[in-house]
Amino acid sequence: MSTDRSKRIYLSPPHMGGSEQKYIAEAFESNFIAPLGPQVNGFEKDFSEISGFKHCAALTSGTAAMHLALRILGVSSGDVVIASDLTFIGSVSPVTFLGAEPVFVDSDYETWNMDPELLDKAIKSCIAEGRTPKAVVPTDLYGQCADYDRILEVLKPYSIPLVIDAAESVGSMYKGKFAGKGAFAAVYSFNGNKIITSSGGGMLASDDEETIEKARWLSQQAREPKPYYEHNEIGYNYRMSNVVAAIGRGQLEVLEERVRRKREIFDFYEQRLASHKGLSFMPDPDFGKSNRWLTVMLIDSSLFGATPEEIRLALEKENIESRPVWNPMHRQPVFKNCQTFGGKVGEDLFEHGLCLPCGTAMTADELELVVSTILNCRK
Repeated sequence: MSTDRSKRIYLSPPHMGGSEQKYIAEAFESNFIAPLGPQVNGFEKDFSEISGFKHCAALTSGTAAMHLALRILGVSSGDVVIASDLTFIGSVSPVTFLGAEPVFVDSDYETWNMDPELLDKAIKSCIAEGRTPKAVVPTDLYGQCADYDRILEVLKPYSIPLVIDAAESVGSMYKGKFAGKGAFAAVYSFNGNKIITSSGGGMLASDDEETIEKARWLSQQAREPKPYYEHNEIGYNYRMSNVVAAIGRGQLEVLEERVRRKREIFDFYEQRLASHKGLSFMPDPDFGKSNRWLTVMLIDSSLFGATPEEIRLALEKENIESRPVWNPMHRQPVFKNCQTFGGKVGEDLFEHGLCLPCGTAMTADELELVVSTILNCRK
């Protein structure tokens, strides 16, 4: 098989659905090109209807949405926020924007998400130190919802608000409800590699109207309602552009189709590879339905005969992108002084995990090429 392939197979590239151009044309015809406009309002309304949240604010990124959620909850210097250890830094860095300290909680093997038992230990430890956490932020890893009910049960005695990082789980379900539902607030991302994309952007969703109204106000530089510019608080330039929202509206129309295709691709890889010794895949707990944003494979090199890095490099020779699992936050130099509860599960998943290309426009031949390249790595 040739190693000089001109067409790169990306990990999870954008896949337009067809209606995006229509909404973009409407944005141009109305001359609402800058932030705000009818498409932003429409995107928020469309997302509210799909997610079940009563109120949504369209923003520049999922990180911006997390920043605003924590700011509105009053997170400030000296506070503690408990977050998933195995995650992307964007779900955690907003804690530091506000001068607070993240405390990391490891995953469990059943869900790969925040371990509720370790969460309980972390909360009790923080309280014993005189610092009740201001929020808990579990990440829905690779589209798999965390076990919200178990986490909420842990939080209930302490009245600690739950903010779900659902950046990777748009279209996933937890016990029949949209990912993130049931939390004080949920954060979503429409980055270029997500299951649907607006080229960038994010969403903050909540059933609390006051929260979303304040998020919108803060996202527009916290300008007071006067005919001139007056600011009693520091705000941000976080509002989504009308053109970006237009793309998002078109993408929402194909969300169900994208979830179906992502799950088909995951099933294909699992059926073709899981029967080989040393290869396994991310679990699928019965409480939810993952959107399978990324297909993640675990490799036991002693059984399979190749390491994750050897497989990644073999795929790269065929111009195929793959990627290691997130490197846990407690291993990041910027968080070297932060407290962590557990850590071994995340380290194990990072050491043995590999994210496989799963773009929803992948062809059967491309999928076969990925499989054959992986199997050819065996020594």
